[in-house]
Amino acid sequence: MIFGNRKNLQEYNYLEENIKKCFEYAQNNDLLTYEKGCHKIDGDNLFVNIVEYETTDKEDRFWEAHRNYLDLHFMLSGVEQIDLNFIENMEQKEFVEKDDFLPLEGEKNSHVVLNKDDFLICYPHDGHRTAVKVNESCKIKKAIFKIAISK
Repeated sequence: MIFGNRKNLQEYNYLEENIKKCFEYAQNNDLLTYEKGCHKIDGDNLFVNIVEYETTDKEDRFWEAHRNYLDLHFMLSGVEQIDLNFIENMEQKEFVEKDDFLPLEGEKNSHVVLNKDDFLICYPHDGHRTAVKVNESCKIKKAIFKIAISK
């Protein structure tokens, strides 16, 4: 996983080209004005899901990981905690291929707090639990870029 902020992108020149395309897309498009839902950038290879929701208690959220896509969480407004652990430290449930969804159970070993312009890149071994409130519940809007993993 990689945690950072848009203003420091020059420090991440080593990132894969498709990840760099996400930041370029965010720079050239006002994602805050996008409607909720899926927006294609490069077919199934690269797209962005715009989500809006209320953050809540961790007990009301679920753990997940992905095998076919990287997640790049890019905060547009609000504040959200994302709990983290490596999938090897967790109980892995049955993978749902059509949704690229690996359900997990376990506890966090770390977390990040995303504020406006912060990002978190989750790789296949990065279990994550999103939408956890920080102090109190709030409404967030976030872009989740889905980047196909070369096989």
